[in-house]
Amino acid sequence: MRTIGHFIDGIETSGNSAEFQDVFNPATGEVQARVALATQADLDAAVASAAAAQPKWAATNPQRRARVFFSFVALINQHMDELATLLSAEHGKTIEDAKGDIQRGLEVAEFVAGAPHLLKGEFTDGAGPAIDMYSMRQPVGIGAGITPFNFPAMIPLWMLSPAIAAGNAFILKPSERDPSVPVRLAQLAIEAGLPKGVLNVVHGGKAVVDGILHHDHIGAVSFVGSTPIARYVYATAAAEGKRVQAFGGAKNHMIIMPDADMDKAADALMGAGYGSAGERCMAVSVAVPVGDETADRIIAALKPRIEALKVGPATDAASEMGPVITKASKDRIDALVQSGIDQGATLAVDGRGFTLQGYENGYFVGPSLFDHVTPEMDIYKEEIFGPVLSVVRTRTYEQALKLTMDNPYGNGTAIFTRDGDAARDFAARVNVGMVGINVPVPVPLAYHSFGGWKASAFGDLNQHGTDAIKFWTRTKTVTARWPSGIKDGAEFQMPTMK
Repeated sequence: MRTIGHFIDGIETSGNSAEFQDVFNPATGEVQARVALATQADLDAAVASAAAAQPKWAATNPQRRARVFFSFVALINQHMDELATLLSAEHGKTIEDAKGDIQRGLEVAEFVAGAPHLLKGEFTDGAGPAIDMYSMRQPVGIGAGITPFNFPAMIPLWMLSPAIAAGNAFILKPSERDPSVPVRLAQLAIEAGLPKGVLNVVHGGKAVVDGILHHDHIGAVSFVGSTPIARYVYATAAAEGKRVQAFGGAKNHMIIMPDADMDKAADALMGAGYGSAGERCMAVSVAVPVGDETADRIIAALKPRIEALKVGPATDAASEMGPVITKASKDRIDALVQSGIDQGATLAVDGRGFTLQGYENGYFVGPSLFDHVTPEMDIYKEEIFGPVLSVVRTRTYEQALKLTMDNPYGNGTAIFTRDGDAARDFAARVNVGMVGINVPVPVPLAYHSFGGWKASAFGDLNQHGTDAIKFWTRTKTVTARWPSGIKDGAEFQMPTMK
């Protein structure tokens, strides 16, 4: 059986690991590999490798660092099919969806190839008598990223690319459920010219996470996962004096106005609600039609689309939705669907009990659709992270907006309408970090920043875009006065420009 090791000091190794965890194929339920779980000694070895490599990497000028990313991007494109196949085998998402996962990460690696411009400081000539003032952006030192199972390529690339381009070394702790792609990306980075030790990968659970959060030599931590763990990561790492960004869960609403194109809105809900089996932090899990007529029309448009959705393994090119990641996830989703029935929602399409010949032991869940959901129900309150779409009917636009704003999460939201005033009002007033206008999954492009509000994010700076460069660097401001401007004698008053 294949063993997936850590990637430390430029090589894949099982290190000191005496404990391993099975890696399953979600389509079949079979064990396909095992992954080594790191000890504290393994983490220390990764940090030691990073500490040895980081000063020389930071001293490498930004243009030469950027050239590594040009090569890295080219290699990822060259190995796209291989990476997508690896990703699909461990996560379960379709090949095309896996390629999208990789591509959205790749775009951040492309963006940080502009590091020479992004890292420029500021300069003021003649800020005072014979005084010049300038700022520099310098790396934090060693950063760490803790990433979830649902995007095993995209989110690691979102974190490691700006961190490394800014001159840091990086420790990546990916999900142990689908660990192969992160290790392969690290190998490709070395092939692209990244010095060994600048990027290290360690696998493990809470013990490794805690080791990262408390490690004296790690200066910044980025995390993506559930809200309870995001709170824990933020509080723990911040208490250790580290810079932290921690992104949590979501409950994303899509408002459908009466004037919306119902076919386009239904198509959008299909992709946003059931794409990647709903295992996205930006998935739309709540449809909010305004008015009963709108609700009836959107339900009528959705039902035949849902019933025709092709659920299958990634190896079938016709598959539109694959399995969920584990049997525990499947069981939890089924239980939440039952709770929706028990609590009075109308199950318009029941995805439970879905089976596929030859894949009876796979973790497949069919798509479900609920109508007449209310905010008191568990299927509304909890992040299901599965292919379940809830319809919450509202009478007015203001009620729909209030429903979205009262939700404790604030990751993404969308409105479908032809009314420019309604769209503009929604974008201005809604207390959510990412907003789509006739765009169901408003994930910004690499040169803008990704981040939610409320219980969806903890920390002041977002992922990718210029926020990422700010997060992975510290500003140093220098004030220089030259001999011609220095007066004789001591100066006891507070210096001013008066």
